Amino acid sequence: MPHLDLPWIRSQFPSLALEVAGKPAAYFDGPGGTQTPQRVIDAISDYLTTSNANTHGAFLTGERTEQMLGEAHAAAADLLGCDAREVVFGQNMTTLTFAMSRSIGRELKQGDEIIVTQLDHDANVAPWRALEERGVVVRTADIHVENCTLNMEHLLSLLNERTRLVAVGYASNAVGTINDVAAITRAAHDAGAWCFVDAVHYAPHGSIDVREMDCDFLACSAYKFFGPHVGLLYGKAEHLENLRPYKVRPSPDGIPDRWETGTQNHEGLAGVIAAIDYLAEVGRRHSAGRAESRREALVAAMNATQSYERELSEKLVPALLEIPGLTFYGMRDGGQFERRTPTVSIRMEGATPRELATFLGRRGIFAWDGNYYALNVTERLGVEDTGGMVRIGLVHYNTAEEIERLIGALEEFSRKS
Repeated sequence: MPHLDLPWIRSQFPSLALEVAGKPAAYFDGPGGTQTPQRVIDAISDYLTTSNANTHGAFLTGERTEQMLGEAHAAAADLLGCDAREVVFGQNMTTLTFAMSRSIGRELKQGDEIIVTQLDHDANVAPWRALEERGVVVRTADIHVENCTLNMEHLLSLLNERTRLVAVGYASNAVGTINDVAAITRAAHDAGAWCFVDAVHYAPHGSIDVREMDCDFLACSAYKFFGPHVGLLYGKAEHLENLRPYKVRPSPDGIPDRWETGTQNHEGLAGVIAAIDYLAEVGRRHSAGRAESRREALVAAMNATQSYERELSEKLVPALLEIPGLTFYGMRDGGQFERRTPTVSIRMEGATPRELATFLGRRGIFAWDGNYYALNVTERLGVEDTGGMVRIGLVHYNTAEEIERLIGALEEFSRKS
């Protein structure tokens, strides 16, 4: 299998030319938001220059906007493996999940149960906990602290005849663990419940197929897979048709219009198309033209990405484990790296996470500190009250040389501490 064309990939991202203290910036902050290729920037600018209008206008720019919106739904459907009318756009995953939880809450009764997990971003926890005011019972599946994996036995034990929905992350934005969402979906369906998947962190790292997964809902955000700040929600057509959205009048009967509240971020959606087309081009280059459809090209791109990112993980994780005074959180067994993304969290003895992140930032190495809204994780690991962790998150534009810079900086910090 040919490797990713890394020089070409990096040439697509103008922000990678940024320098800090005379050195190129190393973006290890991807889980908080990835950089964007030039074509995304151009698409946003072009829309605002040539097509900027609200919907349903009987004039050129209105018609162009309608066409672009159709193309955006088609592109997102290719990314997720669904029908275009099963894609709903919104401000971000969090906002879309709150909107969907409120609509689902209309159908629930006092005593109905929802399962969330200790591993999830709070955007897939808080919207469901908000339903406790309706008498809904929210139960939380635990994790294995030693490797930050979901305790599947505990999750399955929580399922019962009162369970109505299981909310689970495809991958942890804090420690990189990939969950077996297909198995969780099957278990939820066997119990008569729906499954809502948060794929925000997974989307830039692997191919998504909602049909194969058979989940009922899946949400992600384009700014995590090289696009602008736009959220995407997949819902099975029968759910989107039967659930009642909260929306201003007049409300269209068809999906996805009835779920997309207000005027959408049109320039952002133009950027979403460009981001997905960028990924498709990665796939076509990698597959030597064998991918005929955009969907096939996207699958090829994400499969190649997974392979390359596993190589980065195999370089990063063992090197981190050798640094004196470093505490590593998450899966460290190289034989199980297919179950993780190249996202890790650490702490250094004698320093707060903010102090370490500041030290790295001044050397042009960008890494997040804190809890990254994965509050259940940091509380369960016992680090929330002392500043959380430092998160190092790689994507396909990162390099082995950047990892070497990071390790060198951490070793320097360890010697000074």
